[in-house]
Amino acid sequence: MCAAGNGEATGHHGELLQGIFEDENGQLHRGLVSLPCRQLKSRAKFSPNRAEDISITPRHCQKAQRAAKLALKRFAPTKTGGHLAIASNIPVGRGMGSSTADVLASILAVVDYLEVQPSPESIMQVAVNAETACDSTLFSQQAVLFAHREGIVIESFRNSIPPIDYISVDVTPDHPIDTLAFEPARYSSADIETFRPLRGLLRRAINTCDVSLLGRVATASARINDRHLRKPRLHDIEAISDRNCAIGIQVAHSGTVVGIMFDPTNKTTAENIEQATHDLRNLGFEPSILVHEDQLERTNV
Repeated sequence: MCAAGNGEATGHHGELLQGIFEDENGQLHRGLVSLPCRQLKSRAKFSPNRAEDISITPRHCQKAQRAAKLALKRFAPTKTGGHLAIASNIPVGRGMGSSTADVLASILAVVDYLEVQPSPESIMQVAVNAETACDSTLFSQQAVLFAHREGIVIESFRNSIPPIDYISVDVTPDHPIDTLAFEPARYSSADIETFRPLRGLLRRAINTCDVSLLGRVATASARINDRHLRKPRLHDIEAISDRNCAIGIQVAHSGTVVGIMFDPTNKTTAENIEQATHDLRNLGFEPSILVHEDQLERTNV
């Protein structure tokens, strides 16, 4: 075993699609496809000691502490105590995966210390047991439709999420949401029927790297979600999106952020982002631009 273990996990900017979907056996599951945000990170360091329990800093990261305990119980050959230290730049209560990133980073720090290589599925099972629901950000190399309350992959797609530039807008900055306490949406039978073709369109968009089609799917999902968790002035934000040649909008389905998405290969994207940012400011928002390069880089406008 190592003297200490380190783990890192990324946040996200809400979802491209979220709803209820069938698995290969026809069983229904709540599922989602997250929009990864690579510059948002949680880092964890696990240092073993002679204590019988796991201590943690900051002390409020109790889900991460529980995840480390569960990971040790599942993967360690003998009972181990230690200290877990978390450092994160992910906003809390915005639907951007702060708790999942802390939990995953903690599990990865434990398995790094133990020098074991469990499957992604077993890691996600520990994560779900630690915090009830988690996001799909562990699967960074391949986009997946993920059952976030069960820790299982419903469908794996051929590619990762294609590059997207987007403007981030927090529509209720003074009112964060406890995403795990938020009651899951009660989708109608009509909603569930709508998710079926949206899933097919999402599959085609990811497999062919069609960002325009991806934008249409995300916009449709955002509209459905607005009936369950309203985003103030979402229609105004969508109008700005349309007016400035964006590919669509996406939202944190259990959070407060909205993204206006752009095709990074379009020569007018930089100009369109600048104008859309100006329009958002005129509505009283404080937008941020998130630009996809080899790695995403955040620039406050």
